[in-house]
Amino acid sequence: MSKTIIPRTYQSRPKLSLGETQAAISKIRQCFEQHISHLLHLTRVSAPLFVDPSTGLNDDLNGVERPVSFDIKETNTTAQVVHSLAKWKRMALYRYGFPPHTGLYTDMNAIRRDEEMDNLHSIYVDQWDWEMVILPEDRNLEYLKETVNKIVGAICETSEEIKSLYPSISVSLSPEVSFITAQELEDLYPSLSPKERENQYVKEHKTVFLMQIGDTLKSGQKHDGRAPDYDDWSLNGDILFWNDVLDCAFEVSSMGIRVDSKALQEQLEKAQCTERSQLPFHRMVADGTLPLTMGGGIGQSRLCMLLLGKAHIGEVQVSLWDQDTKDVCNAAGIHLL
Repeated sequence: MSKTIIPRTYQSRPKLSLGETQAAISKIRQCFEQHISHLLHLTRVSAPLFVDPSTGLNDDLNGVERPVSFDIKETNTTAQVVHSLAKWKRMALYRYGFPPHTGLYTDMNAIRRDEEMDNLHSIYVDQWDWEMVILPEDRNLEYLKETVNKIVGAICETSEEIKSLYPSISVSLSPEVSFITAQELEDLYPSLSPKERENQYVKEHKTVFLMQIGDTLKSGQKHDGRAPDYDDWSLNGDILFWNDVLDCAFEVSSMGIRVDSKALQEQLEKAQCTERSQLPFHRMVADGTLPLTMGGGIGQSRLCMLLLGKAHIGEVQVSLWDQDTKDVCNAAGIHLL
């Protein structure tokens, strides 16, 4: 069920025109790509919109979302629109022969038809998907944190550049990252739900990397779901900023160091899906054919929404919306693209 919240003060805030918004979106993408590709030594590559489901390359997300599938007349086979490129990128690094501490980034466009629609979510997903080759000695929390700080720095630099071009934007981001695990967050706020915990902590610390997402916590619950076959659940996390417009924690990136053979086997067993180990991608992880990597997705519309101080993701991307959402936004003077 879709749900749109209009902040009480939103109508009184200075707003960019539709034309200015489109120009600012283009500038954000240009600036951020320059920063992130330089800091992480990434090369832009082309990426697929759909994959062969038999390869195991599609992201299974939480394991319940239905991919969009279609038949191909010429080949008499079926293709799946990607949910993300988490596994495809690792395969691409192997095929292209990237050396350690270099990698790739690309535009990832997906359709997630089971996504709930609200201020932050749409059935259309656009991300910068990135992946880089690492060494065995890089598989540790310190290397993960170092990379997170670089990404946050790129976001904050982009924000300052956009504000210099559009002085009416009053968004303020903190480059200082607070690192906390999902278990530490549960220990701090045991009576709150996962999202309530995020809001409580991020409101105080402003910029947060919430780590170790996917495994079961002491309470017997998970903070959030993660597929078992790309992120190592002990070496992953989400980048969260405090969003003053929506008064909530705001995720812009999910990322992590990827599974090695040991972590893959353990997580497939925990997720009760060991049958995946026979898929081509999983066999190449298990036998060491694929390089050790780290990577993630950074929401393009999410980042534009945050840096431009927008209240609804439909203000920075074109998608389909239910009539109630369109009516609520129209009454509030929010222009959906």
